[in-house]
Amino acid sequence: MRVIIIEDEVKTAKELKNMLQELDSELRVVAVLSSVATAISWLKENPVPELIFSDIQLGDGLSFEIFREVHTDAPVIFCTAFDEYAIKAFESNSIDYLLKPIEEDQLQKSLEKYLRFKEHLVSKSNHGSNLNKVLVQMDSAYKQNILVYHSEKIIPVRVLDLQFIYASNGLVYIYTSNDKSYPVPYTIEQLETMLNPAQFFRANRKFMVNRDFIKNIEHYFNRKLFIITKSEAPEKIIISKIKVQPFLKWIEQ
Repeated sequence: MRVIIIEDEVKTAKELKNMLQELDSELRVVAVLSSVATAISWLKENPVPELIFSDIQLGDGLSFEIFREVHTDAPVIFCTAFDEYAIKAFESNSIDYLLKPIEEDQLQKSLEKYLRFKEHLVSKSNHGSNLNKVLVQMDSAYKQNILVYHSEKIIPVRVLDLQFIYASNGLVYIYTSNDKSYPVPYTIEQLETMLNPAQFFRANRKFMVNRDFIKNIEHYFNRKLFIITKSEAPEKIIISKIKVQPFLKWIEQ
């Protein structure tokens, strides 16, 4: 998850960044911006982040000016010491409003809320206009088979026979129910859109797992979870703290 922080207090920005990365080690803070002007400039010149954390009162104005100047589809979680801006915040793509000092539990709930919104948004193109609505996902035609090119053969592998998908060193491998593995010409992000989310869960940046091949789930340190599949994975499949609740909900469905 690519995140930016808009905050003019260096200590506060550092604490927020550390808390975010403690909650999810794969979350990447790509920029910490300290003013309205620098935030406007950065958003105009860089790819849209997935999520924005923003203070409201900055040294050169209110952060609402940023979102009036730059149209962005990224949802915003406002972090402020003042509660009088709450209503106005929800006019600026806000999905949550945290009062300082921010506690880790509050932050975790906000990230979980973002993940719930992300699951229900139909597409990135209408992200901004639907942030405050829970939408019904559109039906999609998911892949039933994946073609594997192996030893001059083309092998159709049934998606339901995949135990898990593993990304490593720029390559992606599918691991099948008969304990074979094959490289495939897709990124794990592409496969995430091709496979039915009711059947496959993106555990972390390296793994997607098939619910039918999950043998056991164990508690891991720092409130994370460890997934054990029916066949041994090349490395531990870890669920980060912010994905624990979405994962457990997915398992129950």
